Amino acid sequence: MHPLSPALHGAKSLVVVIAGLSWSTLSRVGFGWFAVLVAIFVLGATVLSVVSWWNTGYHVVGRELRVHEGLLWRRTRAIPLERLQAVEVVRPLLAQLTGLAELRLEVVGGGKTEAPLAYLSVAEATALRQRLLAVAGRAPEAAPPVPAAPGMPAPPAPAGRLLHAVRNRDLLVSQLLTPQAFLLPFGLAFVAAQFVSEGSWSFIAVASTLTAMAGVVLQPVRRVLDDWSFRLDRDGDTLRVRNGLLETRVQTVPLHRVQTIGVTWPLLWRMKGWLRLRLEVAGYSAAEPDDRNRPDRLLPVGDAHTGELVVTEVLPGVRLAALPATLPPRRARWLRPLSRAKVGAGLDEQVFVARSGLLTRRLTLVPYARIQSVRVTQGPAQRRLRLATVHADTAGGSGAAALDRDLAEAWELAAELTARAHAARRRPG
Repeated sequence: MHPLSPALHGAKSLVVVIAGLSWSTLSRVGFGWFAVLVAIFVLGATVLSVVSWWNTGYHVVGRELRVHEGLLWRRTRAIPLERLQAVEVVRPLLAQLTGLAELRLEVVGGGKTEAPLAYLSVAEATALRQRLLAVAGRAPEAAPPVPAAPGMPAPPAPAGRLLHAVRNRDLLVSQLLTPQAFLLPFGLAFVAAQFVSEGSWSFIAVASTLTAMAGVVLQPVRRVLDDWSFRLDRDGDTLRVRNGLLETRVQTVPLHRVQTIGVTWPLLWRMKGWLRLRLEVAGYSAAEPDDRNRPDRLLPVGDAHTGELVVTEVLPGVRLAALPATLPPRRARWLRPLSRAKVGAGLDEQVFVARSGLLTRRLTLVPYARIQSVRVTQGPAQRRLRLATVHADTAGGSGAAALDRDLAEAWELAAELTARAHAARRRPG
């Protein structure tokens, strides 16, 4: 790894140490001893980082990437490159300031991101990414753009065709049109009313108020930071996603690994005609603790016309405005008295369509060739009403479901989905 890697790992440890020692420790031992404790912990973390860096390395042997690490217990991981789906160049804030980058590998069936190589120089990370994709047989036409560090000249425009770039203004407005943003003023009014009635602030009251406010606004703020300067490009048979403010990411999504497309219309977005598009990609585990590591962003926010264009790029011939969907039978209102009219399913020429949701409307598109299995399930209430749910499972894990269909229709739908899935997989290309 790059010689500055221990310094970056040590800097992250410094933040954890200071947060762990807390202000109560500072008040008990004084500033001098507190500084000594921080220095000891940081020195220990730095030494461990240096030892780890000295004993960590990688090399490509044939069609394998081998990563060696460990001092007392040596471990070698061999990653077959034929299972490689994507190699991502990630640049956290500290890496941007030092001109470094992190390489993350995604493989089929991986429980999490494999073999994160942190940190490499930008040039070495880009060259290694090209080499790994070339060995895996999925070399891109050109290397993806790597964001420049602050103060450095901007990188050249990425190769490929620009599909869409989200305006940061729309991104900010979309996060203001969320329940969290609307509830925040009511929370502030409630806290102010308590202060007026009691006439004083206590430390516990202030801390609890700040904690509650942070919890409310954390998700919208995180989405803005993650999707800042979002750009989607098409390069051959791959999609290239670039996004992020504090942590910039360049992710490559092979189109042949896309399992489903999810379309969401949040309640408050519908008055502006906005929607959000998400992907389900094989090879990216749903068990990843940080959902930012999964390349599921296709369009953070956009209008219906933009959504149509992006969906057509991923699934040629599929039009959102012309997708079929029939309602469940009338007796399903006993199970869904309010949302029955918003639940539906249908068979397009290329995709299985399932929709749901009352306040937040959702639509899921599953290409027939991506269906791995078909299930028919019944709950106790469904059995009494002669209803069933048909599930189309994919390699990505979630798939789609036709909810509360008539029992005979459910079995017919399951048989038709199975037949179309077999036919689609036999079709060339």
